[in-house]
Amino acid sequence: MSDTSQPNPLTEILTSLRDRVMGVSESVLSTADGLLVVADTDSSHAESVAALAAATLGVARRMADQTSVGALREVVARCGSGHVIVMAVGDRALLTVVGDDGLDLAALQRESPATVEQLTQTLAADVAR
Repeated sequence: MSDTSQPNPLTEILTSLRDRVMGVSESVLSTADGLLVVADTDSSHAESVAALAAATLGVARRMADQTSVGALREVVARCGSGHVIVMAVGDRALLTVVGDDGLDLAALQRESPATVEQLTQTLAADVAR
């Protein structure tokens, strides 16, 4: 049985991103094949978001390959009342960020590389144990 009083370092990283970037409302970390790892969400169905993120990034990677525009960095969906951004976290994980209409995209672009790196290192350390 796990100790629920111990904070999950992955959840803390997601929460920190929400605290640092105005407009980030939810985030989901999943495996590249669409399985939920951890989520900082209240309203989205995290398992569905994880699965859809894998499909989204898969299609976008194929598009990037076919158009020869370089390695895919992220997929941004601008919706009627917000944004959904899917980013690769290494080769084996995905970060999906949901933002409201006031999402500070510039701040997200500044903050996301450090967040992705923290997630990558934390996942690698967990696998190494």
